[in-house]
Amino acid sequence: MLKYAIEVANMTKKFGSFTAVDNISFTVDKGEIFGFLGPNGAGKTTTIRMLCGLLAPNSGKGIVGGFDISKEEEKIKENIGYMSQKFSLYDDLTVSENIDFYSGIYQTKKETRQEKKEAIIKNAGLLGREKEITAHLSTSIKQHLALGCALIHDPKIVFLDEPTAGVDPISRRKFWKVIKDLSDKGITTLVSTHYMDEAEHCNRIALISGGKIIACDAPYNLKLKIKTIENMTPSLEDVFVFLVEKERRSN
Repeated sequence: MLKYAIEVANMTKKFGSFTAVDNISFTVDKGEIFGFLGPNGAGKTTTIRMLCGLLAPNSGKGIVGGFDISKEEEKIKENIGYMSQKFSLYDDLTVSENIDFYSGIYQTKKETRQEKKEAIIKNAGLLGREKEITAHLSTSIKQHLALGCALIHDPKIVFLDEPTAGVDPISRRKFWKVIKDLSDKGITTLVSTHYMDEAEHCNRIALISGGKIIACDAPYNLKLKIKTIENMTPSLEDVFVFLVEKERRSN
């Protein structure tokens, strides 16, 4: 029986002389919504790509769903859902063709493919638009379609890299309802964002700056700690700024 859905210990990734991820450690419980909160370039995407078996760390350990990211990359890819920061769909394919493609890639059961396809089309608001070229879709609809494709094989762990970037507020709210529904079903979600309001929906968040995790806790607890120190009622943005500045002063 696995203790954690995701376990990371002292993981580092360098590109030449640049350290993108700097000796990070954390765990994610089964069914948890775990957030990475930080600005662009903080190391969120690099960490997610390592955990998905797409990049090898220079050092440290990562276990996802019981599989080692350095030795069992293909097993990890088979057992997770992954939605990249940029659209993971093929723009020159139709809506229907994209879904069929991912059904084949993830080897979903033939007897359930049509049912899953219809559900994805409905949830993305694409009824009657199945033959439309994906490039013609709006950003919001593309993201909902991409999420459906990432979940088509019923993975137990899902990685979402800034899934609502460029998406309107109503669609963002709908997206987070899907994430919460996944959690209710026991599916683990690791989601990165730079939207402070979105981070409030997570069970716990890791604040990332300069490739380092500078804090990791439930949003409420993080705000409570800063309130005690600063005698104020902080927002998550206040917490992040406070901790980043504290980290910089210590270096």
